[in-house]
Amino acid sequence: MTVRSGDAVGSAGERAGPGGVDRLKADSVGLAGVVFMAVATAAPITAMTGNLPIVIGQGNGLGAPAAYVLATAVLTVFSVGYVAMARHITAAGAFYGYVSHGLGRVVGMASGMLALLAYMIFEASVIGFFAYSLRGLVRSQLGVDLGWGWYAVLGMTAIGVMAWFDLHLTAKVLGVALVLELVVLGAVSLAVLVSGGGPDGIVGEAVNPLNGLRGAGSSGPAAAGLGLFFAFCSWVGFESTAMYGEESRDPKRVVPRATMVSVIGIGLFYVFVSWMILSGNGVEHAIAVASGAVPGKDGNSLFLDPLGAHLGSWAVTVFQWLVVTGSFACAMAFHQCAARYLYAIGREGLLHPALGRTHPRHGSPYVASVAQSVIAAGLVLAFLAAGMDPYVHLYTLLALLGTMAILVVQTLCSFAVVGYFHVQGRHPETAHWCRTLLAPLAGGVAMGAVVALLVVNRGAAAGAAAGTLLFRLTPYLVIGVFLGGIGTALVLRRRRPELYARMGRIVLEDAAER
Repeated sequence: MTVRSGDAVGSAGERAGPGGVDRLKADSVGLAGVVFMAVATAAPITAMTGNLPIVIGQGNGLGAPAAYVLATAVLTVFSVGYVAMARHITAAGAFYGYVSHGLGRVVGMASGMLALLAYMIFEASVIGFFAYSLRGLVRSQLGVDLGWGWYAVLGMTAIGVMAWFDLHLTAKVLGVALVLELVVLGAVSLAVLVSGGGPDGIVGEAVNPLNGLRGAGSSGPAAAGLGLFFAFCSWVGFESTAMYGEESRDPKRVVPRATMVSVIGIGLFYVFVSWMILSGNGVEHAIAVASGAVPGKDGNSLFLDPLGAHLGSWAVTVFQWLVVTGSFACAMAFHQCAARYLYAIGREGLLHPALGRTHPRHGSPYVASVAQSVIAAGLVLAFLAAGMDPYVHLYTLLALLGTMAILVVQTLCSFAVVGYFHVQGRHPETAHWCRTLLAPLAGGVAMGAVVALLVVNRGAAAGAAAGTLLFRLTPYLVIGVFLGGIGTALVLRRRRPELYARMGRIVLEDAAER
């Protein structure tokens, strides 16, 4: 089903005419707002503090910045085809809609279920990191020690309240949090650069792409694979730009631009920060600290030591609080993603139709947002009741499951671009041998390789949580959800052909004329 300009009312929350659907509030955010939300979903400060120590200590060692160079290149190639689809398809379901158009409704439904799984559990995962970080900070600086569950409930409640309103409020909150993250990470990196680095100076070979394919120590290819996976993992969420097409101004321009700005901007920033952090600590010392070989030091010391040395103890305190606000912003961004997937599928009647309703005043997917809050709360409470750790178990296990699911969908999305423009022959004016054929094929193969890296290195990625039942079930859960999506689509095709015809097909053709 397609919503055309004559079918729908543009004001927030008003429904389309007969046979129409509810619409999200148009013109809620511009280019900057979409970029802020996409980058906040990737969460630079959380990605750097959480992933970079692993890339350095257990992965690529000297070549950690080079791993981010390679990841930037691959994701930029992937995005070339992704934005080509965005110029023609504007839908809240993003991957779901793209794969449905490019590879058919059956694969599209399976991809939509995987993407929905990923975004629903990502919020709970990051809330675990938020609760863990905030509890430790309050305990060390204020002397108050509460259970991590209280902090998790606080975070989820705040997210649920803000998500009730339109994206304008969320964009402002995420914008402030993101700017503060970038400022503090950029400040310590610039301080290292201006001072000429640490004991090894500014290490030029650290950004040589060949070093991104080498592992630290004697582990060789296995370590390199682990490091590359965590480098790619640092971008998870950048693709959310397409989800906000219906709510952005001139989405045919905003979404493609926001996607490329997010991918390349995040990539250049990660390369610079990782390069300066490695140089500021010195290569051997950085590897030793990141691998836990230095008594009294951990991965956070890679950042805190240069911060204290160059900017003072006040900067260390600020950085610790920004880790908390950054993780909160990341969880809120994932909440918005999950709500829009629930909304998109509910709007098509594939789940309860109430999920496809928009708020009469704010134009937000408020029913889907409440549903996502309930799901996230249920996951968090389940881990809490089981006596599990918010970081070791809740954050790590759900992040691993969600990342595996979303990487599979990204791989399929690359091939969907080829199917849409070249197999089906849609929009020959856009089809191009490089942008919509060669680049998506290369991106799809590369993303498939990242999935393989995750499968091979999932034990090391899970760390202390590798012995749990959920860890052992992770690959089977991804396969099961994907096959469940295929089965659902086949049943609908036979028994409910009118619903099957709507799958992934609600796009707003009037979006460019707003």
